[in-house]
Amino acid sequence: MNKVIVVVGPTGVGKTKMGVELAKVFDGEVISGDSMQIYKQMDIGTAKVTKEETQGIIHHLVDIKDPTDSYSVKEFQETVRKKIQEILSKGKTPILVGGTGLYIKATLYDYEFSETQDNHEDMKEKYAHLDNHQLYNYLMSIDQSSALELHENNRQRVLRAIGIYEQTGQRKSEQLAKQKHECIYDAYFVGLTIDRELLYERINQRVDVMKNLGLEKEVCSLYKNGLTRAHQSMKAIGYKEWFDYFEGLCSLDDVYENIKKHSRQYAKRQYTWFKNQFDMHWYEVDLTCFDKTVTKIVEDIKNEK
Repeated sequence: MNKVIVVVGPTGVGKTKMGVELAKVFDGEVISGDSMQIYKQMDIGTAKVTKEETQGIIHHLVDIKDPTDSYSVKEFQETVRKKIQEILSKGKTPILVGGTGLYIKATLYDYEFSETQDNHEDMKEKYAHLDNHQLYNYLMSIDQSSALELHENNRQRVLRAIGIYEQTGQRKSEQLAKQKHECIYDAYFVGLTIDRELLYERINQRVDVMKNLGLEKEVCSLYKNGLTRAHQSMKAIGYKEWFDYFEGLCSLDDVYENIKKHSRQYAKRQYTWFKNQFDMHWYEVDLTCFDKTVTKIVEDIKNEK
């Protein structure tokens, strides 16, 4: 089978388990589509797949970066496309599993990235004298279409759009318009879903499990090793909430409540994003008999023309 299977859905819905089950059926290898499981030493807060959970299935793009490293969508795209070809060349099935929608779409669709993505630090320095409002107004003056899609406080993406225009002479919106937004692989998109209130309950329970597993100790170790709010890895839900606590601005209980709240909000955004971006086959996960859901998905993949 020369096909890529993609398993997506909101946080806490069972993607990791589904990826393993499908890999067992289709002789596959899993590629992580999670932008934070790439980081070493960040196991509990990212709900990183454990050795036991892999059941011997090879998992790629897990623990490949130090928490101090940055990681771009472009780098993810290049790495995953290479992995897909390697897996297909062995006669196996690539199974891309994760919840980071933009990373997954950039990999599977005809996205092209400007080299300016590698010059972000230069752009930050060049425009350090402008506040967010001034910087956004500048983008409005050179690429209104891109500006209207961004919030003025999303400084990183505003800078990126400015950089593309300044270094290529083309507006980011013009570059995107040239792309056909077509999937470049023979891909089957599996979207997992469960009742919204049940999902939120599962997310809350998962955060409680993280607490019991020692999330505080994990984050404190990273903090003592010099990780700050500014590091890309520390912008992840489960980690970013701790800095107010370290600075005496909130209680420990507040930290865990904020992690739960932010995780629920993220799950809601994930649903919306996946529904709008992919040609999805949605499956209601049977939590009482997970194998039922697996069997249904396997049948549908095999029967797809």
